[in-house]
Amino acid sequence: SFHEIETAMIERNQRCVPIIKGEKVVGVITRTDLIRTLHDDVFKTARTRTLQRDEAETGGPHRNVAGLLRSRLPHRLMTVLEEAGRLADRCEMALFVVGGCVRDLLMGIQNLDLDVVVEGDGIAFARKLGDLLRARVKVHERFGTAIVLLPDGFKLDVATARTEYYEYPTALPTVEQSSVKKDLYRRDFTINALAVRLNGKGFGEVLDFYGGQRDLNDKVIRVLHGLSFVEDPTRVFRAIRFETRFGFHLGKDTTALIAGAVKMKLFHRLSGHRLLEELKLLFSEREPRQSIKRMAELGLLRFIHPKLSWSDRLERILNAVDEAVDWYRLLYLDRKIDVWLVYLMGLLEVLPEHAVKDTLKRFPFSEQQAMRLKMARVGSHNAIRRLGSKRPITPAEIYRLLSGLSDETLLILMAKNKGDTVKRHVSAFLTTYQQVKPILSGTDLKAMGLKPGPKFKQILEQLLDARMNGAVVTESDERDLVLKLTEGKTSD
Repeated sequence: SFHEIETAMIERNQRCVPIIKGEKVVGVITRTDLIRTLHDDVFKTARTRTLQRDEAETGGPHRNVAGLLRSRLPHRLMTVLEEAGRLADRCEMALFVVGGCVRDLLMGIQNLDLDVVVEGDGIAFARKLGDLLRARVKVHERFGTAIVLLPDGFKLDVATARTEYYEYPTALPTVEQSSVKKDLYRRDFTINALAVRLNGKGFGEVLDFYGGQRDLNDKVIRVLHGLSFVEDPTRVFRAIRFETRFGFHLGKDTTALIAGAVKMKLFHRLSGHRLLEELKLLFSEREPRQSIKRMAELGLLRFIHPKLSWSDRLERILNAVDEAVDWYRLLYLDRKIDVWLVYLMGLLEVLPEHAVKDTLKRFPFSEQQAMRLKMARVGSHNAIRRLGSKRPITPAEIYRLLSGLSDETLLILMAKNKGDTVKRHVSAFLTTYQQVKPILSGTDLKAMGLKPGPKFKQILEQLLDARMNGAVVTESDERDLVLKLTEGKTSD
């Protein structure tokens, strides 16, 4: 009886009472169970109030966004979702759109990267859908996922509803087939744990088991459970990313859990590869400086390197990087750079030389990325000194100094200098000098009787310098210069 269980718990100071069938434990009764039974009338009232509040916030107990889907998605993509839903009905499977695309739909942000989850065999469903749509299907057996590649360029990521558990902190998860509710529970934050049903009968119905809509309304980033960051510390960087991107704020409990993860030094267990991938994403957002400052506030910069911390100097450099990157984006709409690399260059700028070497060893940079980081740190010193000096410098000399540097290195070079002289020279190089070419080509030189060789290359370089400095203007000027450089003699 209830009284016997209550007495046993109190007298023996037990937190729970096991339920035994034969010699096997089949369950437990906890103190919470006792309290819930004793005060069931109170809990009923609380549940009623919560339900009424949630209904008011979400627009009813069964919110349907079918109309929203039709207004936000291209007609072709909407047709695909409807056909997928009908196929799921025929296969007697539950099908849902999940994750970030649902979040963005509710926020009014366009997102055509659709992820769908099947309660059942996701790969088998993807193959049937591919046959129906005459689409190509790419399968990942290990993860129970597939990509349906449509002929018109759209794609649909299909996954089996699954649950996961972690053998130890920072381990990759062990995955098992499950329900959509458990699938959503393994997500990082409540705002990403939303789903929309695609089956015909309930098409457009929102599934919100964990308060994601409420947190969207309150602009809160909140984890689903207390061990979230212990299971996967990289979620901390994603939290900062979403906080900065959407103008949200971390929930109080989530902030406390991050502090706990920092105190436990879980980030030291992350591989350099996993941490670098998260930093790349974080520093590729529109406001990387804000994200870096937030990392500093949460005590995370030291996991890039123990000597890295927020300072006035770092803030000045990052502000200057912001200006340089904005200038570049405005000027070069058709050119792409690794923005994350420029901000990382800014971070390394405040570290001592040995710390820079440690950082380059820890993270798996490509050979090209490592070279650019080194050039930004030490290789650009000569260029900075010469460009910043008061001695006159020609356009050709500026070109020779800067032509071997990447655009990322040029931007950090601009950011590192307070004065306008260096910035003006770098700007002239990017906007003008890079595009200058001689009129005469190697073919023209051969037609003039010159044989390819070391002298041949020198003549082409001198032609470029002369044109850049304004010493030659026309093709005739260039031919005269060639004759002068070869002392009026040509080879047979």
